[in-house]
Amino acid sequence: MGVGNLGELGMMAGTATVEAAAAAGESPRGLDAAAAGLERINLLGLVMHALETQLLRWCERPFRARQLARWMHRSGAADFGAMTDLARSLRTVLSERAEIRAPQVLRRHHSADGTRKWLLDVGAGNAVEAVFIPEVDRGTLCVSTQAGCAVNCRFCATGKQGFGRNLAAHEIVAQLWLANRELGTAAGRGAGAVSNVVFMGMGEPLLNYDATLRALRIMLDDHGYGLSRRRVTVSTSGVVPMIDRLREDCPVALAVSLHAPNDALRDELVPLNRKYPLAELLAACRRYLERAPRDFITFEYVMIDGVNDGDAHARELLALVREVPCKFNLIPFNPFPGSGLRRSPARRVQAFATRLIDAGHVTTVRRTRGDDIEAACGQLAGEVQDRTRLHERNARSDRRTIGIAEVR
Repeated sequence: MGVGNLGELGMMAGTATVEAAAAAGESPRGLDAAAAGLERINLLGLVMHALETQLLRWCERPFRARQLARWMHRSGAADFGAMTDLARSLRTVLSERAEIRAPQVLRRHHSADGTRKWLLDVGAGNAVEAVFIPEVDRGTLCVSTQAGCAVNCRFCATGKQGFGRNLAAHEIVAQLWLANRELGTAAGRGAGAVSNVVFMGMGEPLLNYDATLRALRIMLDDHGYGLSRRRVTVSTSGVVPMIDRLREDCPVALAVSLHAPNDALRDELVPLNRKYPLAELLAACRRYLERAPRDFITFEYVMIDGVNDGDAHARELLALVREVPCKFNLIPFNPFPGSGLRRSPARRVQAFATRLIDAGHVTTVRRTRGDDIEAACGQLAGEVQDRTRLHERNARSDRRTIGIAEVR
């Protein structure tokens, strides 16, 4: 969202700045409207310096921002009246001008394996999904950054819905806030069920860069969720310029949706490859490692029967990544209606993994979780009001793609 112009900003009371307004995910005009009682500011989307600036505008001392952040993010509080270490006058101002609110939950799903999924209403007919995956030693939350996705990867249910809109920072952070609240470990009953966050839900995070960056900073802040950079992973289909920006702004763990060992095949499976081919993507990965919190890139590779799972593909893949320290996460394809694709047989996945392991690469095969509630990798669909007319474009296309014809 735009940040207005300097003339408008100069007319506002207090010490707000263009940068603070942008960090809040609102325009200066929007913040002014909130201050006038016309529009409440959702505090979940404010990074610390923006929260401090907003409190200064309300004639409060900046240290109150740290107290407020701990109530919101550590305790999962939404009721300003319950924030007893804040001055009563501040609680009154907050109640009138601000809110702590997650999108409405339309549906909750519980898998037999403990996976939980929330369908969240983000307005205008759009809904997104967030998924919590419990493990013995951690709890991982998969968050969405867009309603739909414009990348249109051939094996992904989200991409088949087209693209609705980017999520605001408060809508991304709200998924973590809501998960901790609903899982019963917020409000002073522990540090939170979520120990790891992966930006692997609906959407391409790096095509919603500003909101993704603000959400990352809130999640990493010691007065917020206090997550380690090693425990937060951004997954991208390969938006090369934004990989470089993330390296400079907020390097966290990076996962790259690779899925093919050569440009010809990746062009068909991940259309973004036509803009940022493999040579450019691998070079960006090498640059990212200079500042990354981990000393490797995770390459995600969906295993599709007869398409990218052969011995020749494995050999080509090893040659492709020989100069990039990496680990592999092999993901058995999760079918969805109309995909025309099949999951690689377990023995083929294992043979592929063995080749990578024998070459010295750490390789895991992702255990399918939550597929009984369509919460597994590639299955998140939500509800999207497509602004890209994807279905119309697909209907006009001759669909001459390698892989799909092979497995039908």
